[in-house]
Amino acid sequence: MSFPRQSSEHSSDAERCVSVDSPARLHLGFLDPNGSLGRRFASLGLVIDGFSTRLELRPDVRNRIVVADGAAPDAAARLERYLATLQRETGLDAPLCVRLLAAPPAHAGFGSGTQLALAIGRAFSSFHGLEMPTRHLAAILGRGRRSGVGIAGFDRGGLLLDGGPGADGSAAPLLSRITFPAEWAVVLVLDERIGGLCGSAERVAMDALSPFPRALAADVCHQVLMRVLPGAIEQAFEPFAEGISTIQRLIGDYFAPAQGGSMYTSAAVGRTLEWLGRREPAGIGQSSWGPTGFALMRSRAAAEAALAAARAAGAVDPALRIVITTANNRGAQVGLGAAALARV
Repeated sequence: MSFPRQSSEHSSDAERCVSVDSPARLHLGFLDPNGSLGRRFASLGLVIDGFSTRLELRPDVRNRIVVADGAAPDAAARLERYLATLQRETGLDAPLCVRLLAAPPAHAGFGSGTQLALAIGRAFSSFHGLEMPTRHLAAILGRGRRSGVGIAGFDRGGLLLDGGPGADGSAAPLLSRITFPAEWAVVLVLDERIGGLCGSAERVAMDALSPFPRALAADVCHQVLMRVLPGAIEQAFEPFAEGISTIQRLIGDYFAPAQGGSMYTSAAVGRTLEWLGRREPAGIGQSSWGPTGFALMRSRAAAEAALAAARAAGAVDPALRIVITTANNRGAQVGLGAAALARV
């Protein structure tokens, strides 16, 4: 398969070094995992700052993968596989060095696998001057088979709603993209002692669940269309937060049998979030299979005050890590040229 090339003014390989900074996302819920109208899943998601995937790509004498300390154990193998796939699909097999500088915790609800794939895909296509849409990169690298918010979030950031993947396996179409209010805070509660379901364990868990009731799917869609999206557009925090919390309860109860009987994979995360939700208006829940939980709050000041009170009340397990961040409304950033290169 041939790919269109972009015009390039680069005069040397060194000037074609590429860096990519790809933001993480929170998965806020599926609309219809059973596909009662013919489309399974469909997803609501939010792109966030603070947990990005950052990598650099440059020429080398052979293909090399270098990963930062603390990266997921399979990160190097994944990058090696993705690079080989891109070279095979494009026929461009000049040797390259890929250096992973940072990545969010794997299997924790941040969409790290999709962002890793899209980051190297965009770095590769930019290096070679290829015009390759993100959806096409995702298809080549086997991403986006359930949720499309990681793909759309890579391009644009923000609060996203997709329509679920097509019957042919094509990536989910983007139905709505809203700039998330900058003053609203995103509180992340991480339990790094455990991980969320992934791979074959995730497939087994999904297959074991009973069919998702159509009435439940209708309720979730009602919350999205009449509370969440209008609330975000009009910056009306309370209906937005109530909608998010309701969706999370509905979806969480459905997935609870695969999570030890709770909507939270981590009981410690659940206790903290439920305490915060009782004290302060907040949209609370768990991203994907967790264990990361979130509380969307009206401001950083409100978040800091609520967390201080939670700690004083003993509602925060000392083993948890809590981060206050904001939404990312930009998407991935690409840097070109010698300045993008870091020595390995």
